Amino acid sequence: MPDSKTHYQLLDVAATATPDEIKSAYRRLAKSLHPDRNEDASHEAIAQLNTAYEVLSDPLSRRSYDQQLNYMPTSAIPRHQRDDVAGKQYRRRQPQTSSDQQIKDWLKKVYTPGIRIINQIIKPLKGQIRELSADPFDDALMDVFVAYIETSRASLAKAEKLFKAVPNPPTIGGAAANIYYCLNQLSDALNELEYFTMSYNETSLHTGCEMFRIADGLKKEAQAAVREVPK
Repeated sequence: MPDSKTHYQLLDVAATATPDEIKSAYRRLAKSLHPDRNEDASHEAIAQLNTAYEVLSDPLSRRSYDQQLNYMPTSAIPRHQRDDVAGKQYRRRQPQTSSDQQIKDWLKKVYTPGIRIINQIIKPLKGQIRELSADPFDDALMDVFVAYIETSRASLAKAEKLFKAVPNPPTIGGAAANIYYCLNQLSDALNELEYFTMSYNETSLHTGCEMFRIADGLKKEAQAAVREVPK
């Protein structure tokens, strides 16, 4: 390792710091180095901070880094990647035939409560951003926004569990696929919004909002597909 500060030192945390401690430290330092708050902050300092957080916030990257620092033994862990394989596995688990009762059960147990949860995540976003825009650096306002993200994550987990609980009838496969990808978009969007709350990087905020827009479009496509299904 080069003779310089470690990522832990850059974030001013111990090598045993928890993910929440690392996140909190990064948010605090990113705020103090933001150009709108600190005109003397160097691009190099900001870049080093971002790199440190990027490494330590990812469990596999942190493990590899700790190995370089001789903090822990080598251990191979496969990296999870979300791609089309998930979609293919989802499609393979669907039943081959539909019945009126299957459709009714899916609409009642999955679709209706799922759409309600999705709306609970999407609809408050504009109001939340409007409130935060008064002063993104105000800790109280940011805490409210962070709470919204955390609540949305919990709601998203419920929707994902609901969606996996009951296989969809093939005749509603199109609507189910749109909801599936809608949930994926919301998951990625919340990641972007969370990154904004720590880095104050407006690009992440805009990206998250765009992903919310795409998710809302997928939800509406699912609703349109369901309306066309004979009941």
